[in-house]
Amino acid sequence: MFMEHPKEGQGPGTDVSAVAALDEPTRRRLYDHVVRQPAPVSRDEAASALGLARQTAAFHLDRLADESLLDVVYERRSGRTGPGAGRPAKLYKRSAKQVAVSLPERHYELAGRLLAQALEESEATGEPVREVLHRKARELGVRLAGRTRTDVFALLEENGFEPRHEGDAVVLGNCPFHALARDHTRTVCGMNLHLLGGVLEGLGDTGMRPRLARAPDLCCVRLEPASAAPAPAS
Repeated sequence: MFMEHPKEGQGPGTDVSAVAALDEPTRRRLYDHVVRQPAPVSRDEAASALGLARQTAAFHLDRLADESLLDVVYERRSGRTGPGAGRPAKLYKRSAKQVAVSLPERHYELAGRLLAQALEESEATGEPVREVLHRKARELGVRLAGRTRTDVFALLEENGFEPRHEGDAVVLGNCPFHALARDHTRTVCGMNLHLLGGVLEGLGDTGMRPRLARAPDLCCVRLEPASAAPAPAS
């Protein structure tokens, strides 16, 4: 998944796992109860509120914490400190994690960040917005490639492009920016072209170059052998 600062365990697979965790009715009730409370909730409080055995509440609360849907904090509810104050209670509260699952995979938040950065920098410097957008997209592609030791095909698979070989070329069966590309084709396809150009640049000598090649049901960019593909244009 395209992320500027990925954390271990984040990505489409973990989001699917988090959604699956909420499919269990008791677990969903506990999650809904905790996130509605103004302060962190203990196991005993959650169990009492929902009429559950403490052991059952504890099991499901810990599962929600394992999926990063709830955060765990420790506090002394008595307000006392020092010797004799007792052990802090294990409490649960809503986490900052945002869960989003889409099939096929989409990355509209990434496109929004790039477009916002381009607009802000353009206003500050006077450089044309489209030029800034292309530069920002290429820089991001280079950074994405720099975080992996995999090949370009695997990287495209990991980020939802659904690549497949077509002779010596690689075509992309999914556009992560599909709805935006449909309504704002020139802008978004140009951004995507430079993003993938940056990925190839960051991976080194892949022998491939990106080219705009709009076709029904495919991403607007395809990768062709460097000897056959013209220089990127948008």
